[in-house]
Amino acid sequence: MPLFSETISNWADWGKVFQSIPAFSPLIHHILSREHLPPAEIENLTPGTNSVFKVGKLVVKIFSPPESGLDGIQDMQTEIFAMDFAVSQGVSAPRVLAQGVVEDKYRFGYLVMDYVEGRQFSDAVKQMPAAEKRQAGQALARLTARMNVPCPPFNGVEAIPAALTEKRWEKYPESFRQDRLDLIQKRAYGPPVFVHGDLNGDNILLDGQGNLAIIDFADAVLAPKLYEDALVAVELFNFDAVLLQGYFGEYQPDELARLCLEGLLIHPFGANVLAEHVAPPPELSCVEDLYRRIGERIG
Repeated sequence: MPLFSETISNWADWGKVFQSIPAFSPLIHHILSREHLPPAEIENLTPGTNSVFKVGKLVVKIFSPPESGLDGIQDMQTEIFAMDFAVSQGVSAPRVLAQGVVEDKYRFGYLVMDYVEGRQFSDAVKQMPAAEKRQAGQALARLTARMNVPCPPFNGVEAIPAALTEKRWEKYPESFRQDRLDLIQKRAYGPPVFVHGDLNGDNILLDGQGNLAIIDFADAVLAPKLYEDALVAVELFNFDAVLLQGYFGEYQPDELARLCLEGLLIHPFGANVLAEHVAPPPELSCVEDLYRRIGERIG
């Protein structure tokens, strides 16, 4: 009898069960036993793409099987490399205690990591006075400056070519989509660097001393630095002026608007982030209109 008994034949199936403790408990207990790690109560953590559970002082992350439509083994390999690289650059990240693959009803890759204590960045900054909030932005800028540096290829993903075929932009008007492609193809982005790729408020933690730690490196990739900075400015900071000043220093609004525009147009999450934080897709007929609206939010 398999450890995992649910049926997964597409992404919708995975979405129904990927955070189910009853569905994954037998598999988690098997992984812990295999790795000679102690059992403990299983708790949910903030959901992402893959299954992630807190088990005592550990995190067990189980990656989506190929039947879901997304083979998580590449995400697992990316995360292992990316965490090691980030740590080598002085970034605080979880320590990988075990990794492997379970051949069950489906093929599940897994990681077992230390649980990192801390408040999520998005929650913590809501309670901060302006000076402390500015310092948090500065601390994150120092961290990304250490992390966003040249790095050997590690997962075969090229950010710019991938951006040209990203399907999330299909909900935007045809005129906007063509304008976007024209801009990307004409823009000289320069040499790529290592980026985390998903620095949202859930993936940045602050400990009691205000130190930052980064988790969930499955979306790491080689890309221009503005790919990282644009997501920070729009999704993480939501154009908060104090956080923006802490992170970018004394900036010119039009230059920052251009950075946000060009960074999000090549980001796989950019289409959804812009829809949430700037304007509904049907309202945008061209890239210049988007640039103007971003400038209004910043200014």
